[in-house]
Amino acid sequence: MVTVEQLQAGIVLPIDKPRQWTSFQAVNKIKAVVRNTYGQRDASNAKAAPNGGLKKFKIGHAGTLDPLATGLLLVCLGKATKTIPTLQDGDKVYTGTFVLGATTPCYDLERPVDHYYPYEHITPELLQQTLPQFTGTIMQVPPMFSAVKISGQRAYEYARLDDPSVTIQPKPVNIYSFEITDFRPGTAAEYDDVIENVDVKAHHLYDNPLGTVPPHLPQADFRIHCGKGTYIRSIARDLGLALGSGAFLSALRREQIGSYSVADALRLDEVEAYLTR
Repeated sequence: MVTVEQLQAGIVLPIDKPRQWTSFQAVNKIKAVVRNTYGQRDASNAKAAPNGGLKKFKIGHAGTLDPLATGLLLVCLGKATKTIPTLQDGDKVYTGTFVLGATTPCYDLERPVDHYYPYEHITPELLQQTLPQFTGTIMQVPPMFSAVKISGQRAYEYARLDDPSVTIQPKPVNIYSFEITDFRPGTAAEYDDVIENVDVKAHHLYDNPLGTVPPHLPQADFRIHCGKGTYIRSIARDLGLALGSGAFLSALRREQIGSYSVADALRLDEVEAYLTR
């Protein structure tokens, strides 16, 4: 069992965050598990509070994952919270899927499709020819639907106001590798019908991304190895533009942060067993 002393000295829990959980919710779930576990088992310990919880308990995470993203979330407990800035600076590896031929306001499935674009010209060969401009040190504009600060406010606060006068400045990010691991072509014959009959309000894609992506659109699976501060949603937007079309992110999974891998991560329902084994 991980003792109270070990916990307060600092441990890092690699967690496999499920879809539709915020990073904050995942941390709160672990906080509740830890308080419950150590309050019950160590109630006689001087460091345990009378109500069954720990008197002092530090917890935080290194690198937010969007609610619709899954994968590696590093939750730091005790003095390990001091390592959060260092962990956040580590390289990341992401896998996921881009949908080509359409856009959403937030570049992923949190909002419905707002525009459709031609995509018949997009081939695996065109994709491969386009990828080099997205490797190395590139300038990237973060999404408006993000936590980036603009004049002291979060960008998503301006995005909700739909204020076109507010913009985010580009910043340099490092993309070490960008691979297309699979390509599924769209159905060109359905394109005209979709453009003529689309009701964007009816195409809300939040509930079940893998099942509600417009089926006629092409999709490209990817693997990206990048440095800190990279927004994969922005890569989706910029890739669509570079292809002379549109694109958005339909699935995202963080596979690695520094030396930590999602292959070694715990599910949320495994945390208690891990701490008490």
